Amino acid sequence: MIIEKLLSGEIKLDVPDKAIYRKIKERWDNAAKPLDSLGRFEEMTARIGAMLGDANVDILKRAVIVMCSDNGIVEEGISQSGQEVTLAVAKAMGRRASSVCKMAAISNTDVIPYDIGINTDEIVPGLKQTKIAKGTANFAKGPAMSRKELLAALETGIEAVKEAKENGYRMLGTGEMGIGNTTTSAAVAASLLKCHARDMVGKGSGLGKEGLIKKEKVIEEAISRYDLYNKGALEILESVGGFDIAGMCGVMIGGALYHIPVAIDGVISAVSALAAVSLFPEVENYIVASHMSKEPAARKVMSALSLEPVITADMALGEGTGTVMLFRLLDTALTLYVSQLTFDDLEMEAYTRFDEENKC
Repeated sequence: MIIEKLLSGEIKLDVPDKAIYRKIKERWDNAAKPLDSLGRFEEMTARIGAMLGDANVDILKRAVIVMCSDNGIVEEGISQSGQEVTLAVAKAMGRRASSVCKMAAISNTDVIPYDIGINTDEIVPGLKQTKIAKGTANFAKGPAMSRKELLAALETGIEAVKEAKENGYRMLGTGEMGIGNTTTSAAVAASLLKCHARDMVGKGSGLGKEGLIKKEKVIEEAISRYDLYNKGALEILESVGGFDIAGMCGVMIGGALYHIPVAIDGVISAVSALAAVSLFPEVENYIVASHMSKEPAARKVMSALSLEPVITADMALGEGTGTVMLFRLLDTALTLYVSQLTFDDLEMEAYTRFDEENKC
């Protein structure tokens, strides 16, 4: 397994091409506009080009990889919905009728959904079948998954990126579908960041006050039971994680391994990124953030990843919907990079970039 070779150090991850990064920044400076006037989009596109190793920042062939799975912790009443909703939305995704599929259609983005752990014996048409188990175990009673299952989920994500690269994709988004995964993600985030559950827990798909208190208690008890403040990312994921989180974690790792930029969606995929960076710090160089979720953990996780999402709209839809919105924004910004009007075209002098010490 590739993940085992990465964990043992047999395979190493490298850094993006700094020369390409500088070349793209210089090209932006030569565009007939005020310096840095596209703000973080200039920085993001330069980073994306460096990840790809190509100053031609072409991301027109892109996809969202959506990991679908169920979570045993739903037994504890921490969600308004039951696991049947995971299957229903996954079926809609297979028909390309779910929220992300409709949004992706106008973003010229492919959606590649995986059944990595839906609690059903059905073979859902339109989903890649990589089921590890019919959902994770209830972590209030025992670890969510075994080490073997965790490694299989991580490997699934890495293989998804490998296949995407072989099929010519230039950028990937991450998405998920799985009732109960705001609980698993809050538990993983709280453990990795050594925070109280109350600082991480949100309403998810619509919990009331009592449900929120129950959710916080379930997480706090699990952190104590498994001593998670003193454990590493692998132990945390197997104790309280989900197959969707672990699968997306594998996608983040795969992005760094195969030099494919990966966009984080909301808080759940952000937690996956945090776990990936905890395992392999180099992963941080290959991820970008789409939006700032309204879930309480989002700001803390993004801060820990040193990322500032470009969309702040209190979204929490999931499925990778934020990433397809980011792709459209990047397309718009890149029109000025690919077919740019230069200062020479206008027969005017370019703006001068002064060093910080020379600024007023």
